[in-house]
Amino acid sequence: MFQNFRLSMAWLHTWFGLVLGLVLMVVFFFGALSVFDREIDRWAIPETRYEPQPMPSFDKLLKPIFADMQPLPQARELMKGEVNGPLPERFDTPAYWSAYTTHRDPVLTMYAGYEVPNAKKPETFIWATRTVDPRNGTALPDDRLKVGSGFFYPLHYSLTLEWKNLGYWIVGLAALMMLMALVTGVIMHRKIFRELFTFRPAKSKQRSMLDLHNLTGVVALPFHFFFAFTGLVIFAGIYFPVTHTQLEPMHEHHEMVEAKETGLPHDRAGIAAPIASVDAMVAEAQRRWAAKGMAGDVGLLTLAHVGDANGYVSVFRAGTDRIQLTGEGIHFKASTGEVLREDPTPTAVGRVNEFLTGLHLQHFRHWLLRWLYVLGGLAGCACIATGFLFFVEKRKRQHAKQGVIGARVVDALAVTTVTGMLIAALGMLIANRLLPDAMPAGWPWRGDMEKYCFWGVWALAMAHAFWRTACVAEGRLAPAWREQCIAIAVLAVVAPVLNWITTGDHLLRTLGDGYWPVAGVDLFMLTGAVLAVIAARKLQRRAAGHVPAHKNPVMEAGHA
Repeated sequence: MFQNFRLSMAWLHTWFGLVLGLVLMVVFFFGALSVFDREIDRWAIPETRYEPQPMPSFDKLLKPIFADMQPLPQARELMKGEVNGPLPERFDTPAYWSAYTTHRDPVLTMYAGYEVPNAKKPETFIWATRTVDPRNGTALPDDRLKVGSGFFYPLHYSLTLEWKNLGYWIVGLAALMMLMALVTGVIMHRKIFRELFTFRPAKSKQRSMLDLHNLTGVVALPFHFFFAFTGLVIFAGIYFPVTHTQLEPMHEHHEMVEAKETGLPHDRAGIAAPIASVDAMVAEAQRRWAAKGMAGDVGLLTLAHVGDANGYVSVFRAGTDRIQLTGEGIHFKASTGEVLREDPTPTAVGRVNEFLTGLHLQHFRHWLLRWLYVLGGLAGCACIATGFLFFVEKRKRQHAKQGVIGARVVDALAVTTVTGMLIAALGMLIANRLLPDAMPAGWPWRGDMEKYCFWGVWALAMAHAFWRTACVAEGRLAPAWREQCIAIAVLAVVAPVLNWITTGDHLLRTLGDGYWPVAGVDLFMLTGAVLAVIAARKLQRRAAGHVPAHKNPVMEAGHA
């Protein structure tokens, strides 16, 4: 089929990269934004614009909030088909309480899981969530969307397609094909080290695009390979769900054996019991961490089998001072405060897993490394975008002669994915500042409206891309790129201005106060606006000097 091995690798690299590059573009871009997801949250929810707080007192602040929590109407609606008969008005048997915070998170996220009477399946739980101010326990409105951690972050690994975990599977396939594309790309480019230092912007558009594609691919090659690989490792339980399919009986038995070995009860005893002072348990956990030379704050606090004699409290350390994702969990009997278990030192394999997972999820405080993550993600976007452009530039004249629309379709999809995605993200942030705090009766929740705005704006950008790339079928440069760059520049200025108007937090104030979460988001958008203007001007000059394929004098002379 192919003359040699390198040509076959080139075919694989081109076509698998083209088909799944659309997904990888979303993964890379929103993965880059997710590095600062908590900062985007503060921009999107002005009520949270204060400094991060440590885990507050459970006894004084959290316990009354947990006792008052109940599932939201959406959760109740989803649970209706999972029970025999009606749902109770109130769920009174909490199986699980959890509170989580990070060193970048000013708010505290709380979760509660309740046993469901008459559930069709055993161990069915209904969940409740609440986001509170850890300083005084004030709850945020339930309809506030954490745009960074609640939308951009899950978008990069699941595409927010939850049905049958479809989004996870699509992203997993794309990551697997990305590993293949990286390997085939190295095989294609035998002089890879020379290409590391080669970029010729003054050459033809095809040559400069290919140089930039090679450059961004080679410079960030370790980054691209590592994140594709670790992403697959993190979600291996979804891709190979053997524990809950073929090994289901063994899985249940293993959980029971593990409960006996660890002393952490697997089931409720059915005997009511009070909860001792959790604050005292937290203090003991911190004392033990300090004795091991690992003094730190609490990142995660959980209570299992709440209100039962078999209940226990787990206190996990916030691992912000190290790369590996380690919690150093210490577990206490809930009714007495007695230490049941201290998590042992992980095995060598466990340490490797903790390191790889922690390096991917980046919960650490290292700001320079976080910015390198952003640059690596944006380099991946540039590599994919230039690959799209090279594909179109290489084929559009030939397709124009043959009357084939392949190059036009690819160009339209590239515009949709590259610039359209940016327009959608900016449109969502603008909607966040324009939507009223309380939506009218009968309307979707405010957070849902922000999501609808994101997908609606992206759909409009896609329609514009297919409309304004028609000239690619004639071998010409599509104006859609320049027009969407202009749209990005305008929206990226409008969003910070609206933030100023609606909150009063303009750049001079946030920079003067040293409040970098909001100032950083504004500066990032304004920088994007400047780059979009530069790109639009270059595209305008290129369009002005472009000669359509059917009017190329060299081609006409050759034809004559």
